[in-house]
Amino acid sequence: MTPTGTPETPNKPEATGAPGTPESTSGTPESAPGARSWLREHSEIGVGLLLLVLGVLVLTDALTMNVDITQRGPVGPKTVPVVVGIGLLVVAVLLTLDVLRGGRGEAEGGEDVDLAEPSDWRTVLLLAGVFLGNAVLIGPLGFPISGALLFWGSAYALGSRHYDRDPLIAAGLALVTYFVFNNLLGVPLPGGPLMGVL
Repeated sequence: MTPTGTPETPNKPEATGAPGTPESTSGTPESAPGARSWLREHSEIGVGLLLLVLGVLVLTDALTMNVDITQRGPVGPKTVPVVVGIGLLVVAVLLTLDVLRGGRGEAEGGEDVDLAEPSDWRTVLLLAGVFLGNAVLIGPLGFPISGALLFWGSAYALGSRHYDRDPLIAAGLALVTYFVFNNLLGVPLPGGPLMGVL
């Protein structure tokens, strides 16, 4: 019995050392919730990252722009995109630094806004459909007709149900917009079937 007990005694320290291994493995799961809570507390860094990516895209697009027209002064077609891109990068860096120093955005609070209510996806989808329909119809129908449908559809999606008044207001807004852009600002908009009339 003593020779069999001798090999068992060296195995006992290994058994006593076994409790040390769960401590090391238990430390690994604890680091994951710590990282998650840190990311949750600093979630605004994602906004800074998005602004950084947008700034890089705008700057890249502006600096690789082919300018075929003659530039008459210091301000050209690249000036505004470069300024916007640099502004996006500066805001991204400042926002990230502020978040890392402990700054946090305050939750929205409004008298007429119930933050517990879910999003109104019906209105969002109706508006998206109206804008998509305008993009499809502006070519064949022209802006006066597609713009009227855009304004009327937007009013309907936002809850207006004045079927006698809304189409007239939408048609008036579309015609005024067409004249302002096409005749006063010199931005040509497609007239569609009404091109000869307007």
